[in-house]
Amino acid sequence: MKSRYYYINLTDQERVNILHSLINKRNKLIEQGRYTDLVDEVITKITKAKQRTFIIKTI
Repeated sequence: MKSRYYYINLTDQERVNILHSLINKRNKLIEQGRYTDLVDEVITKITKAKQRTFIIKTI
């Protein structure tokens, strides 16, 4: 089975907002005594993701 790749175009501010939301979610899970493995994995994927620049040409 082929794995699918998904690409999301985010601005710097959107990226920061997503990271803050994930960190807040992680902190709430820690307060509840629940596992944070999945949230940690998503945080590391977002922080290690390459930022690509591209140009949109209008015709």
